[in-house]
Amino acid sequence: MSGPARGRAPGVLLIYHRPPLIELIGDASNVNENIAAFGRHSAFPVSAVNCAVGFPPRLADWSFDAIFVHYSVFVARPGGYYLDEGYLEYLAEADRSYKLASFQDEHHWCRKRFGFIDDYGIDCVYTILEQPYADQVYRERTRASKVVTNLPGYVGPELIEAGERFAKPESERSVDVFYRGRPIPAYMGRGALEKGEIGERFAERAAGTGLSLDLGSLEAERLYGDDWYRRMADARAVLGTESGVSCFDLEDEVRTEYERLGAELGREPTIEELERAGALARWDWKIPYRAISPRHFEAAALGVTQILYEGRYSGLMEPMRHYIPLRKDFSNFDEAIERFRDASLRRELAENARRDLIDSGEHTYERLVEGFDRVLRDAGLSPEGDRSLVAKERVLRPALGRRMRALSVAFWAWLDERHRPVWLALHLITRPVVVPYRFLQRRLRSG
Repeated sequence: MSGPARGRAPGVLLIYHRPPLIELIGDASNVNENIAAFGRHSAFPVSAVNCAVGFPPRLADWSFDAIFVHYSVFVARPGGYYLDEGYLEYLAEADRSYKLASFQDEHHWCRKRFGFIDDYGIDCVYTILEQPYADQVYRERTRASKVVTNLPGYVGPELIEAGERFAKPESERSVDVFYRGRPIPAYMGRGALEKGEIGERFAERAAGTGLSLDLGSLEAERLYGDDWYRRMADARAVLGTESGVSCFDLEDEVRTEYERLGAELGREPTIEELERAGALARWDWKIPYRAISPRHFEAAALGVTQILYEGRYSGLMEPMRHYIPLRKDFSNFDEAIERFRDASLRRELAENARRDLIDSGEHTYERLVEGFDRVLRDAGLSPEGDRSLVAKERVLRPALGRRMRALSVAFWAWLDERHRPVWLALHLITRPVVVPYRFLQRRLRSG
């Protein structure tokens, strides 16, 4: 497809999705850190657009050297992504741009994702899958020419700051073992269920041991922001499993069967019911989709010893070097507790994890973006060139999405006069913007 004549904008257009209030207020989520990293560290000029607030009309006038569709754009549902028709048309016509897309939660709705890659000419895919599975999934089923493995999360300045703020001496900690899990639907496979099971089974086995526990596996028991760091830092040890799932469903069979069974039963199917139905058995444990979790970096930054199910952890953590191993059948539970009670061992493991995961600098967002820049250079792009369009914000100006404009007008008419000043303030701070990301970061920090 030959696109319309456009002005050239140097560098990278980063398309991401964040609810406007969350974006501007600023939370401590790994998603925000990941988005911000490219503007902070890339040698290429980076302009960012939040697709949550509609397609900016002037974007159609400009062609970027590269377009990066961030994983926050993609949704774990049949629709597949948040992009509206304006963005999709722009991507389809941007045949002069090198296109990249990153994915997480890739284990279902694969066919929709494969279709997106081919329909919009994605050249490079970032995935959590390790090789050789990364190539088997994306190089063999799409026309993407390059596949890059990355981690679900990295070490950023926010995490370093949280470690400095919340870490405390062991003598001041009030909890022995901390954990938060969540209920996991059966279509993610038996491996994914470990995230909920480890806390429940540990609580059962630890009864009578005298350990002080702060464990939770329900959605209502989840913790966020500073509360998460504060509660973890108050513990001598934290439980954990690898992130990811065990069922990577290339044909979208398992999720479809799960929803069909749920409709028939009037409730969520159990793992046993789904296994009997057939599709899960065909895909569970066939394609490894497990990795080190951002939670492991957080524990290391806070100096908390980790008691983990045995696993690979992306090859970055080793048993009895970085963590106390716990077998998934709990057959070594007594041995794990004995090791936990050894204060010198706890300190050694926590210090090793801090040194290798945090202080080494090997797993930072800066390293992630260095690799991103290498991919762009290998594609023939150069960070050199006229940056005046980006630096002076002439590439794109703030623009209000048509749907948000209509909603705002209707809501304004509905409000009584005493509430209108509050709405006006919220309306102004959540206006859609497309600006160089470094400018946006300065604006957020100063605001």
